[in-house]
Amino acid sequence: MTSEPPRDERRVHRTGPVLLRGTQVPRTTTDQRLLARSHDADWVHGDPWRVMRILSEFVEGFGALAELGPAVSVFGSARAKPDSAEYALAREVGRALAEAGYAVITGGGPGVMEGANRGAHEAGGLSVGLGIELPFEQSMNAYVDLGVNFRYFFARKTCFVKYSQGFVVLPGGFGTFDELFEALTLVQTHKVTEFPIVLVGSDYWRGLLDWLRSTVVSHGNIHASDLELVRVVDDPAEAVRVVRERGEQLAAEEEAVRANAAAEQEAEQASFGW
Repeated sequence: MTSEPPRDERRVHRTGPVLLRGTQVPRTTTDQRLLARSHDADWVHGDPWRVMRILSEFVEGFGALAELGPAVSVFGSARAKPDSAEYALAREVGRALAEAGYAVITGGGPGVMEGANRGAHEAGGLSVGLGIELPFEQSMNAYVDLGVNFRYFFARKTCFVKYSQGFVVLPGGFGTFDELFEALTLVQTHKVTEFPIVLVGSDYWRGLLDWLRSTVVSHGNIHASDLELVRVVDDPAEAVRVVRERGEQLAAEEEAVRANAAAEQEAEQASFGW
């Protein structure tokens, strides 16, 4: 009778195809090393290689997701337990999005991310995870069908925005807020074509929205109309309906703008006899 090998309880760290344990686990992330202030000229020799690594992340991410089709990103806390209300809600959101024909993109981790991936997977939809290197190990959850791991947050965020037709945001912490406010900033500043942003859980988000309305708007730091960029719902089916209908409305508006621009160009050319 053979005995099982002893389980290694040491912390595991993965970076690309490399697995590290014990003293080999780095104390800093790739982002920290990139953004650290250097007091010597060694960066002159190192940063060009970092640029190539960054470029490779975009190439790998774009290549993996190029044929994804309609997709919606779902954000929320990694700390939600499998028996929590937030996990169950995320699972229903993932299921509803998949049944509506969307691929579901998350950060690929545990908690709300796992719940959304699980719901999409169980409904027969495409479940996507865009992971990130962290100081602590956060492996891709078991319900991800297509996973891409990133070293740099900005490369990962670009893929979230580039391949999503909408964002659905469930209760979460700093990481969730970061994704939410970056999406709002990109839409508000017209750096991207507007897409629907839906907050799920009115009890959770009410305080934040009240503060934005009563304090940030009143100080003139945003316009009251900026708050119309988000919709708040409690029902997963309603979240999907908002994403679909708002997405169709925005697509129609964009097409109308293109048609008007083409008509104006034709009229201008005709006036010159071209």
